[in-house]
Amino acid sequence: MIPSDRPRGAPLLEARGIGKSFGGAPVLEGVSFSLEAGRVLGLVGENGAGKSTLMNVLGGVVAPDAGRMTLGREDYRPRTPAEASSRGIAFIHQELNLHSNLSIAENLFLARLPRRRFTPFLDRGWLASRTGEILAAVGLEVSPWTPVSELAAGERQLVEIARALAADARVVILDEPTTSLGSAEIARLFALLARLKGEGRGLIYISHSLGDVLSQADDVLVLRDGAVVASGLAESFDEPSLIRHMVGRTLATVFPPRSRRRPGDPVLEVRALTRPGAFRDVSFTVRRGEVLGLSGLMGAGRTEVVRAIFGLDRIESGEVRVRGEPLTPPSPREAVARGLALVTEDRRDDGLLLEASVADNLALAALGAHARRGLIDGPGLARALAAQAGQVRLETAGGFARAAATLSGGNQQKVVLGKWLLTRPSVVLLDEPTRGIDVGAKQQVYQLVSDLADAGTAVLLVCSEIEELLGLADRILVMRQGAVVAELPPEDFDQERILAAALGGVARPEEERE
Repeated sequence: MIPSDRPRGAPLLEARGIGKSFGGAPVLEGVSFSLEAGRVLGLVGENGAGKSTLMNVLGGVVAPDAGRMTLGREDYRPRTPAEASSRGIAFIHQELNLHSNLSIAENLFLARLPRRRFTPFLDRGWLASRTGEILAAVGLEVSPWTPVSELAAGERQLVEIARALAADARVVILDEPTTSLGSAEIARLFALLARLKGEGRGLIYISHSLGDVLSQADDVLVLRDGAVVASGLAESFDEPSLIRHMVGRTLATVFPPRSRRRPGDPVLEVRALTRPGAFRDVSFTVRRGEVLGLSGLMGAGRTEVVRAIFGLDRIESGEVRVRGEPLTPPSPREAVARGLALVTEDRRDDGLLLEASVADNLALAALGAHARRGLIDGPGLARALAAQAGQVRLETAGGFARAAATLSGGNQQKVVLGKWLLTRPSVVLLDEPTRGIDVGAKQQVYQLVSDLADAGTAVLLVCSEIEELLGLADRILVMRQGAVVAELPPEDFDQERILAAALGGVARPEEERE
């Protein structure tokens, strides 16, 4: 631990020498840390470093094989998540654990719904009043009876935090809390975290966004291969030092060197694509061997356009052309047949069959290419899967028979990428391909995107991280309120200019010249 002159209080939560193995393979080895009331502990590490297992130990999902924990000076060894919750531990998962068919009030008090005195009937008055108080505390101005299905991503995040307050949690664990939020929602979340700190709660903040960790955390704990490799005050670290501790080396160049590739003929052409309420009059071209970046704030219509191109969502007017031939009407089956591949924004819900094996997931989109007279060419498919796994640098310690749900986020994303690349696409649509994966896996995805373009593939890259677009794209389009508002060639790449266009401060290039 890096020493500090600051006076420190007694730990609210303390762990000493926590160890855990699965099937004889160690996942956590001698992990120790302490969390004080009114402080935020930032927990970082690559996917597979042991963060999830450590949180599952804290949350009562799994029992440690070694070590000891205390909560508020008392011995703490939860046997179930319910017991952890009753002791004041709240876990806000990256994939929010809400019941979308129930109201906010019902989600907050599901395990302890109040009854009217001496009756079996629900005390709706008390429930509405108490839920209203908690929603006001987190800054969410909606009816307690609003169904969760009607809430935006940021509002659902606030409901999760409200549920922690309803349970009077002393320790709140947040796993990738900003992944699905826009900038305004993130600012509101950070203000709420500051308030929770002020109330004396202890927070554990887990994120691959190292800048967010450094801005929000008081202390930092870095895991690598199941062990603590660095810890101390957040002010003692910067992003390069965190990366060095996480991966065990310095990432000298985050993005691949920009090659001198020259885009070829148009492969994907989008003409006046319109879907009322989502996007309007969207036109652009992606050429062979080009990475076209698509930027914009959350809600700008980027994902909706990509889904419409692939045929997942309907369009009212406009046209999609592939190699000069119309894709009308767009449908996923026809899109795949014409050489398109889509890596969706949400890999768990839309990109993977989580309970299926890695092999089944990888082969899913390309089975037809490995079948003869209705029979699968098993040996040929196995060779193709092995080659594809090597191309995307997929790490599967348990082999291809392992369930996709058991992989780290980075390896899950590699399975999705490998599945589509096995179809040998000429156009790859990438929607937030690095969301929720660690810095090492991100670097591998960056290299893969560059390799695809170098090999002549047309790539449409949707990304919320402007730095990634600047590092990977050959051109950048900016969307705002469902329309393309700027197109920037490499010589005009500038982070402030892109953000200004997304916010409404830059005219389209042709308008600037007039």
